[in-house]
Amino acid sequence: MLPGAARAAASESDQVAVFEAVRDADLKLAAIGWRLAVANAPLCDRLEPGTGLQLHTLDQFDSGTRDLARTHFGFATPVAIEAVVPGSPAQRAGLRNDDSLVRVGPIDIAALPGTAGTTQRLVAAQLALAKLAPDAPIEVEATRAGAPIRVTIQPVPACKSRFELRLASDFNASADGTMVQISARFFETYPEEQVVAAIAHEFAHNVLHHRDRLEARGVDFGLLSGFGGNVKYFRQTELQADLLSVYLLINAGYPPEASTAFWRSFGPSKAGGIFRSRSHPHWRDRVATLDAEIARARTISTRPIVPAQIAERAQPLSGDWQSLLVRHR
Repeated sequence: MLPGAARAAASESDQVAVFEAVRDADLKLAAIGWRLAVANAPLCDRLEPGTGLQLHTLDQFDSGTRDLARTHFGFATPVAIEAVVPGSPAQRAGLRNDDSLVRVGPIDIAALPGTAGTTQRLVAAQLALAKLAPDAPIEVEATRAGAPIRVTIQPVPACKSRFELRLASDFNASADGTMVQISARFFETYPEEQVVAAIAHEFAHNVLHHRDRLEARGVDFGLLSGFGGNVKYFRQTELQADLLSVYLLINAGYPPEASTAFWRSFGPSKAGGIFRSRSHPHWRDRVATLDAEIARARTISTRPIVPAQIAERAQPLSGDWQSLLVRHR
């Protein structure tokens, strides 16, 4: 093999390894999101069909890797199955990694809008799927290794929320009402149980409709969140999400103590920037607040636990964060 060809082969092999590493990471997050969203469906008033499908689109690959991605993943249509959550309805229906989707229920995959270099088509597929009845059978047409297949997924109700891995070296996690996004760096740095706690906190924001309720208060987001009248509302939502995350973890079978373990690990060295801003309580106070709520939750034997704040999510934010906080001593 010529030296140039050898370098090209090595480069291709390295890129394939990256593809598979991303697939594994996406599946890890999808499995956590699936578990949290399905177990806590009784707490949610916005539901979607839980299928266990982790999708990707050929569009999302840059021009330098798109042809290799097409070959490696066997894309025969614009949207394919990147991974399937073990034990999910999609797996029980017989769907597999790299099946290319043709139609999902009434959704014609080829008709979805999309632009090369973006995730537009992927998001369109996810949003269209989320609009289907949460527990009605879904007929799926796909291709596998060039052959057509037809299966029926029997979904289960799940809280309406997408979970997206952010391929970045920072420590950012966020929720916008419909999606939870977390940087891959968390998985590289902390035990998975602790990362689950961070995800549950962000997921709690969506369950409690915090984005909608903050917008209804007319607050400023971003750098201005830590100034003026914004502060009390952001602190209230942060503490509410901390408290609810305890119950989301318990309902999904995770140890709630993972939340305090995360903050004890993350807080001292990395709770800077937005985490140290006036809009977020001090990490030590968050640990004390979580410890108290975990002790309270341990006295409740019913499952799933539906805490009182679920009934309060339709109310405007009051800005009262002080009554929620337990101070570190």
